Amino acid sequence: MRAVFLAAALAAAPAAARDIAFTFDDLPAHSALPPGVTRLQVARETIAALKAAGVPQVYGFINGVKLIQEPGTDAVLKAWRAAGFPLGNHGWAHLGLSKIDEGTFESELLQNQPILRSLSGRTDWRWFRFPFLDEAYGDPAKRAASRAWLAQHGYRIAAVTASFGDYAFNEPYARCVAKGDTAAIAELEQAYLDAASDSIRLSETEEKAQFGRTPPDILLMHLGAFDGHMLPRLLALYKANGFRFVTLEAAAKDPANVGLVDPKLPPLAGRALSDAQSGARLQHIATFCQ
Repeated sequence: MRAVFLAAALAAAPAAARDIAFTFDDLPAHSALPPGVTRLQVARETIAALKAAGVPQVYGFINGVKLIQEPGTDAVLKAWRAAGFPLGNHGWAHLGLSKIDEGTFESELLQNQPILRSLSGRTDWRWFRFPFLDEAYGDPAKRAASRAWLAQHGYRIAAVTASFGDYAFNEPYARCVAKGDTAAIAELEQAYLDAASDSIRLSETEEKAQFGRTPPDILLMHLGAFDGHMLPRLLALYKANGFRFVTLEAAAKDPANVGLVDPKLPPLAGRALSDAQSGARLQHIATFCQ
């Protein structure tokens, strides 16, 4: 009887806690919007969900060109800062490193800096997220040059150790809302949560194989309409899987992540973020409501 009770207690015990830092790309404007929804509404919905779940110091990475392409979206950046969340650099026009030269790379960061300085106050805005996570892995010289420039200018790299392709859901969602296809939206919602669950399992498997433990994850998200719509359920999913929400700064200090974050150190290979199953899912949801 005692053995049965012990087994039941062990089965009911929560999984070992894991830490995760939520980060958001493509502020102030990402992907398509459903009819009647504004960029500011998306930002406010996202901020409210993060605040309700107690997620601290969520970095939002900006593409300054969007302020020109969509006038008025500076309100998104102001709302983000008013919530106490910091901003970082994602390149002016979101250009992949492998497709541009060194001068353009430098210009991409420098053009964003006046915006970041004007809004950031005392917060540290010298974090850079490579657009498309493109660090020019196939060009060691270009990668080294970009890292040297980042180090010289006091930047750290906002590396990504977990992603489930959230960006791919926003455009199908906007189409499905426009068509009033509630069945397709319900399928998108389930696929989104399934993708996040698969990402949780993949990162645990990969990290335990590499490190023998699960260091803090840095999760890539985007400031999209479907992300805002799903965020309360997504945050609940991570909590149910034993995650604690931490800052990017805290996650970056872990020895497993320092080499990904510090451009002064020798570059490391990025961690696996997806597998064949996740790729097939994203291809499938891209066809929704076309």
